[in-house]
Amino acid sequence: MKNNKTLLLALILFIVNVFVYSLQAQERYIDKSGYIKFEASEKLFEPVEATNNVVTAVLNADNGEFASLALVTGFRFKNSLMEEHFNENYIESETYPKAIFKGKLLDFDLSNLSETPKKFEVDGKLELHGKEKQVKTKVSLHKLNGVIVMKGNFAVAPSDFDIEIPSIVKNKIAKQVNVSLNFNLKQ
Repeated sequence: MKNNKTLLLALILFIVNVFVYSLQAQERYIDKSGYIKFEASEKLFEPVEATNNVVTAVLNADNGEFASLALVTGFRFKNSLMEEHFNENYIESETYPKAIFKGKLLDFDLSNLSETPKKFEVDGKLELHGKEKQVKTKVSLHKLNGVIVMKGNFAVAPSDFDIEIPSIVKNKIAKQVNVSLNFNLKQ
């Protein structure tokens, strides 16, 4: 009986040590106040752009996996009526409250980062409005005072996510939405 308890205790300690080691072995960098801006303006009309300063991003520096999450209601417009229409009529933020990106930085190696920006290809999926779209783009990364700075941009179309633009405003909103991002990822 005593041997069984000792064996059980040793097994539990082994499992806990393996779990703690695996958590420590993964170098995760996080930003809870990341920045995303999108712009879908057409010339001669009021600018259609919004920013979100409370985006969460996580980079697993061991393997280059990257994910970010933005609450859709976190996007701020200069025009409050435009913000209301964006949330209620286009994105339907009560039904689809999050924009999520999951992907990987290809050929990423933390040891190669320096203060000089370096380009990396990112391949992943953006989920918005209940739909997913494959996104492949390049981002710039550099490391400054222990912080990994990530900047980039890409374009998507509202139609990629089955977002319907009413005909009355269709000419005022660009067919391609330019998205830019800026994250300061810390350990």
